[in-house]
Amino acid sequence: MEIPDQIRGLAEAQSGVVGRAQLVAAGMPPGLIRWHSGRHWRSVLPGVLMLNTGQPTDQQRLVAAQLYAGPAAWFRGETALACHGGGPSGVRAPIQMFVPHPQRSRRVMWLSIAATRLTNERIVERGPLRLSCRPRAVVDAAADVVDERHARAIIVGSIQERFVRLSDVQHWVGVRRRNGTVRLTAALAEAATGAWSVPESDLARVLRRSPLLTGLCANPALTTSDKVPLTTPDLWIDEVALAIMVHSRRFHSNVLDWDATVLADQDLRDAHVEVVPLTPHVIANDPDTCLDAVLAGLHRARLRPRPPVISTPREAWQWAS
Repeated sequence: MEIPDQIRGLAEAQSGVVGRAQLVAAGMPPGLIRWHSGRHWRSVLPGVLMLNTGQPTDQQRLVAAQLYAGPAAWFRGETALACHGGGPSGVRAPIQMFVPHPQRSRRVMWLSIAATRLTNERIVERGPLRLSCRPRAVVDAAADVVDERHARAIIVGSIQERFVRLSDVQHWVGVRRRNGTVRLTAALAEAATGAWSVPESDLARVLRRSPLLTGLCANPALTTSDKVPLTTPDLWIDEVALAIMVHSRRFHSNVLDWDATVLADQDLRDAHVEVVPLTPHVIANDPDTCLDAVLAGLHRARLRPRPPVISTPREAWQWAS
């Protein structure tokens, strides 16, 4: 018996993946399905077949997961984030899905299914796939990771890159059960006060240790007294016109870009701003040196008259707990 045209069309729409129930509904005898399985087709999940014997692609695994979990299920956390184009590239195991309560949570091969009572979200549909909305995907992905710094990177990075809106992330943190929300709330506080990267928020935590470093602002707009714009500092102490700059090679594709970024601080120095340059590596591996460098910069700044630099702060830094 040839494969019905109905199944061929369905398989094309589903990236070459079909469910046994779909095959039976199209009129294929169970015996013929068993004969094809292992010869011409490959089992991807229980009751889900790929109509060839090759290795399944990420898209085929996603479709197989959707077929196995059912039409009411949807992708969550890191999997949904990857499907939306956020987080690490590629879909990593385990693939994560939600099903509405009272269905049960379970783990099947490389698929992790969690039951949830929070079902009033806007599901994003892409062909045969159903995805969590972006802000919930960000929050769930951050909640699932073990490392606190990684969780902060997901939230702060997603907001900084305008992948999601701060208010939407706040909503999904707020509706979660209280268990596990402390670090999510802390990451939100950092994002809300202008910490545009994890190194900046790490640095702020280091500087918190000194009672001398008060009045920190993140990313304020600076101008000269003649209203000439200046480079925006990562952290700023307005009382003495002290700028703290976090320089990272991560966002610069070549040496010239890196040099241009570092030299951009020169306009601050020309305006007599005291500049303390730091790198993410030093912040992460030698926080005491960072703190000493900033305190030394603060001391130097206090030895000279404050330059006529005007700052418009985003918001006074609220220290995250």
